[in-house]
Amino acid sequence: MSADSEATASQSPARSASVQSATRRRPRARVRPQELAAARGGAREGLDWLGRRPEAKASLLYRAATVFWRLLVFGLFRIKVETSGQEHIPNGGGYILVSAAHRGWMDPILIFHALPLEPRTWFLGSGPSAFTSRWKEALIHRLGGMLPVWRGGVGIEQHVRSAQAVLDNGAVFVQMPEGTVNGPTGRIGPFRPGAALIAMRTGVSILPIAMAGTEELYLGKRLATRVLPMVTIPELVGEAWPGEMPEPNSRAELALAKLATEGLERMLGPVVEELFAKTVDPPDHPRRFRKRMTWLLLGPGPLEH
Repeated sequence: MSADSEATASQSPARSASVQSATRRRPRARVRPQELAAARGGAREGLDWLGRRPEAKASLLYRAATVFWRLLVFGLFRIKVETSGQEHIPNGGGYILVSAAHRGWMDPILIFHALPLEPRTWFLGSGPSAFTSRWKEALIHRLGGMLPVWRGGVGIEQHVRSAQAVLDNGAVFVQMPEGTVNGPTGRIGPFRPGAALIAMRTGVSILPIAMAGTEELYLGKRLATRVLPMVTIPELVGEAWPGEMPEPNSRAELALAKLATEGLERMLGPVVEELFAKTVDPPDHPRRFRKRMTWLLLGPGPLEH
């Protein structure tokens, strides 16, 4: 379909829910991470895959990549990002960043845009979604910034080890607690408790960041982010805080993590909805290259986790 025909289709009166139609996932064949891993002779995760310390310094290659994506996103694609709350960002690293709503491939770039170049950010991300080709995996390994997850649901220990390595080196550990891009439009989906558990195990604070608008991308799209004040696990739990951290792998630990996760949902949910309203264009606004840009770096999905 040409750019003109896409723009015409996007302006049709029948398109009353523009964002929903743009982000509705097509019924494709489901891909199991286990099958992908088997096809490549197995898959390593986290630090085992990285094979080095997660660096906090920005290398020359990383700096060059930053210049490239800025030219691509803000120059060629003409994306506009309203960013606020930078006064809440600490001077150094050693903290966990929790971001929502996660709706597309642009989300990590929004985080890069909101934070300083150093200390570097390291994402706990899906290997099956990111490593759709060997060259892409090799590039990500060289650039750094990602600690892949393949299996899922097998315990938190290896992810705590990855996070601790990032934090000990003065970098920033990033997690998107929804765990999927297939969430509701304009608001957050249910959070998983992994980020809270990792914060509890490592004993560091959490920097929340709200993002909106990436469900749908096109030339000149408006996006928005806001960094919220740093928060601790006791602050998220509130009056239910027991006074000390429970034993690892106990029911009490999981229950406390769920309470902290609910606290993060209460913090980020209203802000995401507020920001989303600023990113919605009227129905007759041109949406050139909408399909191509929205799906640009998404994998063949959907994936089963």
